[in-house]
Amino acid sequence: MSTAITADALGTAVPVLSFSPVVLSVAGRPVDLQVRVSAPATGTGLPVILLSHGHGPSNNLSSLNGYAPLADFWAAHGFVVVQPTHLTSRTLTHLVSDAPGAPDFWRSRAEDMSHVLDRLDHIEKVVPQLAGRIDPTKVALAGHSLGGFTAALLLGAGLTDPDTGNLVHLVEPRIKAGVLLAPPGRGGDVFNGPMAAQWPIIGAVDFSTMTAPALVVTGDKDDPRHFTDMGPDWHADPYTLAPGPKTLLTLFDAEHGLGGIAGYDAAETTDESPERVDAVARLTAAYLRTQLHPGDNAWQTTYEALTTGPDPAGRVESK
Repeated sequence: MSTAITADALGTAVPVLSFSPVVLSVAGRPVDLQVRVSAPATGTGLPVILLSHGHGPSNNLSSLNGYAPLADFWAAHGFVVVQPTHLTSRTLTHLVSDAPGAPDFWRSRAEDMSHVLDRLDHIEKVVPQLAGRIDPTKVALAGHSLGGFTAALLLGAGLTDPDTGNLVHLVEPRIKAGVLLAPPGRGGDVFNGPMAAQWPIIGAVDFSTMTAPALVVTGDKDDPRHFTDMGPDWHADPYTLAPGPKTLLTLFDAEHGLGGIAGYDAAETTDESPERVDAVARLTAAYLRTQLHPGDNAWQTTYEALTTGPDPAGRVESK
């Protein structure tokens, strides 16, 4: 019954058109910015979701070719999904390993999203059957893992530049709401795992200025011991340490892959669960629909259907 309820809240899925690569030339970027665009075959006034990939062990999932389980679902339910290949992607390592900003490219990752928004008109023109169908005033952002770090910066979090000691803000005001999927948490004393020294930038974020509405999605079995001994709660820091309005979705029995959102049948997924991936896709789509269309009840209907009852996908809290 819950599936029927959530299907009604999000409407009927429609066929999806996917087009890639759209190539955007960016001054000073060591390689062109390439993006995949997925859109519903029908509809106008379509909102946009920018999707920032993580930094996983696969060669191609951390690129415009990843996250199909989410991108396909979101596009089938009325969003235009734009996925850039960030400079951190393994597909580019041989080209950019010596480029300024390597290896974490934290600033470039955030700037990629602003470049996409600057060029939405161009993207609309070059993607077949998309012209005139985007609503550029309705833009949301989602990011998984390192992509959640990128999303936090674009939603208002500050960052202390390890090279200069200066506090940097890369907030993108055109983005109205965000979804952070298994994002990194705080730095400081708890940032004490073996990988912390290799990725100091992860612990340099200040969530206290991340004021944009956001849904933080964590797994209660997502153990970040390579960065901290805080346990899975570390991934909830963008909710805990940021001001409202924020919502936290804690998925039961989920690990860092949240069931396998990075790709269909990815062997690296430690908690493979098509049901969990479906829940993540539905809940995130519903949250962003309600954020971008105030008064739409998709979020309340969907989270009540999927987080209550005898077999809940997780629990929700808000502030």
